[in-house]
Amino acid sequence: MSEYTPGTCNIGPDEIKRRKTFAIAGFVFFLISLIGALSPHATRVTRLGVAVPAILFATGLVQARKKFCLAFGFAGTFNFSKVGQINKVATAEERSADRATALRILVQSLLIAAVMTGIVELLPLRK
Repeated sequence: MSEYTPGTCNIGPDEIKRRKTFAIAGFVFFLISLIGALSPHATRVTRLGVAVPAILFATGLVQARKKFCLAFGFAGTFNFSKVGQINKVATAEERSADRATALRILVQSLLIAAVMTGIVELLPLRK
């Protein structure tokens, strides 16, 4: 899509590219955290540290795939121009649809991150 559609699409190609970059960076940080989480000195509690990069990865991934920015959805804004040039959503109905989509994206992202973190937590500790 190349135009704002309430509850469906609120970012254009440049913003989508930013979300993809965010997802890649989150995944790289997740892998680095995973290496630490699998070290012989790691405890179950320290393994929870993978949750933060998992959330970064999942949030970027879901936003890029859905072409919808979570923060813009909650703020009632959209952008199909250069990065940083945001526009306000016109009506209360559009803002409501955007907030509902933003909430779904947040829940999906947290579920993906929880599964990733849970898998790491279930791996046996090395001694």
